[in-house]
Amino acid sequence: MTHRISRRARVLTTGLAAAGVLVPLAAAAPASAAAPTVACTSAKAGLAAKLQKDITAAMANRKGAIAIGLYDRTTKTTCTFRATSAYDSASVVKVTVLAALLWDAKKTNRYLTQREADLATAMITKSDNNATTALWRQLGLTKIKGFLTAAGMTTTVPGANGYWGLTQINVKDEQRLLSLITAKNTVLSDNARAYILKLMNKVVASQRWGTPAGAPSTVKVHVKNGWLPRATHGWRVHSVGAFQGGGHDYHMSVLTQDNSSMEYGVATIQAIAKVIHKDLVPTTLAPQRLTPPANPTEAIPPVPAS
Repeated sequence: MTHRISRRARVLTTGLAAAGVLVPLAAAAPASAAAPTVACTSAKAGLAAKLQKDITAAMANRKGAIAIGLYDRTTKTTCTFRATSAYDSASVVKVTVLAALLWDAKKTNRYLTQREADLATAMITKSDNNATTALWRQLGLTKIKGFLTAAGMTTTVPGANGYWGLTQINVKDEQRLLSLITAKNTVLSDNARAYILKLMNKVVASQRWGTPAGAPSTVKVHVKNGWLPRATHGWRVHSVGAFQGGGHDYHMSVLTQDNSSMEYGVATIQAIAKVIHKDLVPTTLAPQRLTPPANPTEAIPPVPAS
């Protein structure tokens, strides 16, 4: 069952380019229930234990809900934390919209039109809401759901009534999408994957915070972030990124909510990202230093039609 939200709340939600389908609050866990822990595995000796320890330390004393996914192809390393917990998507869903557009174009063996390419560029590099709304409406829920099925993103639920920002996502499906974008597969063509990565590499400077924090200069960065304040669960702040270089090929997703401010959520994500980059790609080179703007906002789009 989804909670009913007011028209004003829905306008705010979409205007800030964010959020996923509302889900009921879970009943309180028994006092004896064990808290979830970071789970890591790796083909490289000692790496899983180091990542588990360092990620856990990075989350220590951080308030709010956090979910994490990491995969490095080079060392066959995986880390997960609350990978199936649902979050409001915010603008992170824009990568899914682009992937769905390219998947649909592939089915009819066509290139994107100039209009579609312009909208896609604005949607990813500037997180433009109007461009996202246009592409979401063009695709429609049938095609979007078709892509999610083809991609194996079985627990992602598109936002209803045109509210793409209310799409329900989790780390498991976001990591699945990043895997499809970064390795050859039958869902996305090689050209489509290269196109998505190119746009994620060209995100404007003010939106390159989050998972790229701490990435060595030898690593190529691809990122998409999302952020949204709501009356319940405070700020949702998310970041997904793919990274190649330094002998590694890895991607990570960090989703958060119940943050007191956007800045607090960004700080949580970046603390986690920094230790992941450090453990995977030890280097004496200066890491990328990322500082988000004091009050970043996204353009307010018109209310989608019901």
